[in-house]
Amino acid sequence: MKDWASELARSGAPRYMAIADLIARDLKSGRLQPGDRLPPQRELASRLKIDFTTVARGYVEAQKRGLVVSHVGRGTFVREPSGGTGRASLRRDASDPHRDTAADLSMNLPPEPDDPDLLARMREGLSAVSASLVPLLRYQAFGGDGRDKDAAAAWLARRGLTCPHERIFITPGAHPTLLALLAVLAKPGEGILSEEITYPGVRSIAAQLGLDLAGLPTDDEGIIPEAFAEACERLRPKALYLNPTLQNPTTLTIPLRRREAICAVAQRYRVPIIEDDAYGFIPQQAPQAMAAMAPDLTWHIGGLSKAIGAGLRLAYVAAPAARAAWPFVSAMRAGNVMASPLTAALATRWIEDGTADGILAFIRSEAAARQRIAAEILPAGTFRADPLSFNLWMPLPEGWSRSAFIGHMHATGIGVVASDAFTVAGPPREFVRVSLGGPIGRERLREGLAFMAHSLAGPPELSSTFF
Repeated sequence: MKDWASELARSGAPRYMAIADLIARDLKSGRLQPGDRLPPQRELASRLKIDFTTVARGYVEAQKRGLVVSHVGRGTFVREPSGGTGRASLRRDASDPHRDTAADLSMNLPPEPDDPDLLARMREGLSAVSASLVPLLRYQAFGGDGRDKDAAAAWLARRGLTCPHERIFITPGAHPTLLALLAVLAKPGEGILSEEITYPGVRSIAAQLGLDLAGLPTDDEGIIPEAFAEACERLRPKALYLNPTLQNPTTLTIPLRRREAICAVAQRYRVPIIEDDAYGFIPQQAPQAMAAMAPDLTWHIGGLSKAIGAGLRLAYVAAPAARAAWPFVSAMRAGNVMASPLTAALATRWIEDGTADGILAFIRSEAAARQRIAAEILPAGTFRADPLSFNLWMPLPEGWSRSAFIGHMHATGIGVVASDAFTVAGPPREFVRVSLGGPIGRERLREGLAFMAHSLAGPPELSSTFF
């Protein structure tokens, strides 16, 4: 590999492709033999004076070509010709029907991958991680080890965040993270702020902790900064919770200038921001994370449920300062002990080898396709959505109640949730969240949406099936 640097410089191919080409060349010439161990990715990146992610993508490309195989904790090796762990054998594996459980349609689910090559790559990662199964079943220190934090830092960097390890924590999902954070930031009877229509989980957590959750008025760009400032003067809140990108359920993304204005108010009144960035990785060009604008005040929660898969039960948390994290760590350890090292290792593997990018690309593509189906079937102006959101936010026509509509849609396989679950301020309006994601396929989705459009074209009495 001594001449790789000069070969890379001369190659007209992308560097990651050139690395795979060089592996193939050296294998053909005999410089590399089956079973040879390739240099660790960081070592090779340093030797070639290129970034780590380029080398990681190069190894992934070589693995896709069947040239190498990687094992967590051992390294990357030139594949033996007789190796029987390729994608064809993985495709033959039968799934356990007992594990094929019904989806919880009350949740806002991402589309589920169905591409055979992508599924094979996902299984390959799981197989590689299983090589370290025994140590991954041990208790480990809270927050993740160095390799997992490297992956978390690389993932969070996509949102414009640059965090040292002492400010990054790997937690068992956004929900327990919110529970620990709110318990640390506010005492029973104290107030926190959110959007007037917000994520149901934060409403439940606030109620469990005895906190006073107050909803702020919004316009088409998010919470109104003047209303936020007025609430700071009047209520002295302990925190502001926001879901600023593809907000659940309204699908609103707060634009950059409004984010800056909100951060300015938070700085003026020293109000911590809890940035629930569950959907922040879905758009390819999302506005900068608020944690990058107000890093000394913002707790950034980069959950993986929407961008990779809810079953991982993982979130990457960026704390505003190492000192601020001490009580948070105590609260998390008391309630959760640690995130699962097994799923953390799998997420790390998928981020390092590019599988996470493949999953994310599939989710983006499929979410866009499903939104196009909705736009074809439903009349324009009858719902709010983003081209990449997993749901619609829909006002019901006159005559339809939330309960009647939900009952009517029950058998379609489309998840519908009433506005009651999201409403913080004022009485719930006749709105519903209609989910387009989850295991439902495009054809069944199309049928369900056509059924919905037909039903909403008239009064509920005409659609009733009860006699």
